[in-house]
Amino acid sequence: MSTMNISLPDSLKAFVDNQVTERGYGTSSEYMRELIRKDQERQNLRALLLEGAASAPDRPADAAYFEVLRQRIDAPRG
Repeated sequence: MSTMNISLPDSLKAFVDNQVTERGYGTSSEYMRELIRKDQERQNLRALLLEGAASAPDRPADAAYFEVLRQRIDAPRG
């Protein structure tokens, strides 16, 4: 694992310290790693949404389309 040092204003350091205490993180590094992972997930989701928005629809999103989605969600999983 690599190490990275960051500089924070006192107000941000206090916020991080508070989050570590209040949210049960062991260290400020754990808190920062989670923030970075969430940002990665957000960026991946954004890329998928943009890709989907740029693609041509394969069929209309009408009532029948949504009914099929509901059935897939309600179907028992094996």
